[in-house]
Amino acid sequence: MSRIHALSDDQVGQELQKMTAFIKQEANEKAHEIQIKADEEFAIEKSKLVRQETDAIDSTYAKKFKQATMSQQIARSTVSNKTRLRVLGARQELLDDIFENAQQRLSEAAKDENKYEVTLQGLILEGFYALNEPELQVRARKADYELVDKAIEAAAKEYKDKVGKEISATIDEENPVSEGSAGGVVIVGTGGKIDIDNTFEARLGLLRQSALPAMREALFGKNPNRKFFD
Repeated sequence: MSRIHALSDDQVGQELQKMTAFIKQEANEKAHEIQIKADEEFAIEKSKLVRQETDAIDSTYAKKFKQATMSQQIARSTVSNKTRLRVLGARQELLDDIFENAQQRLSEAAKDENKYEVTLQGLILEGFYALNEPELQVRARKADYELVDKAIEAAAKEYKDKVGKEISATIDEENPVSEGSAGGVVIVGTGGKIDIDNTFEARLGLLRQSALPAMREALFGKNPNRKFFD
C-alpha cells in the first residue's frame, strides 16, 4: 500500500510559482494575440477610411473639373457666338452701305437724257416681252413723259421686228410713278391686274437678291457651311 506524501511548504511554493508563471505566460500570449488582431483591424479600418476619403476627394475633384470644363466650354461658345454675330453684323453693314451707295447713285442714271432714253427703251421692251399683250400702259414719273413717249415708240418698233406682232402702249397719266423715284417705268397689262415693275428701285432690289451670294463670296470668301447653290 503506497503512501501519499504531503508537499512541503517549499514544494507548494514552487508549484504555485510554476502555475503563476504558466498563467502569466498564457495571459501575455493572449494579450499579444489580441494586440496583433487589434492592430490588424485598426490597419484595415485606417486603410478603409483613407480609401473613402481619397475616393471622396477624387469625386469632388472630378465634379469640380467637369464643372470647370463645362464653364469653359460655355464661355468659349458664348464668345464664339458673339464674335460670329459681330462679324456677320459688320459684313451686313458693309453690304448695306454698298447698296445704299448704289441707291444714292441711281438718280445719276437719269441725268444723261440720251443714255436714259435708251435705258427706258430697254425696260419697256422687257415688259412688252414679259406681258406679250397688244395693248399696254406705261407708268412713269411726270418729268419723264416726253422721253418715255419716244422710248415706247422705239420699243414697239423693235418688238414688231423681233416678234412680228403689233403692240401699242400709252402712258398711264392717272397713276404716275412717284417723283421721289430715281427713274424707270412700270409696264401694266390685263386691265391693270398685272404689272412689271421696272423702276430703278425695283431693279436694284432684284439685283440685291440675285447678286448678294456672289457679292458675299467676292468680299468675304466662300462660306464653308453653305451646302446648296443656286
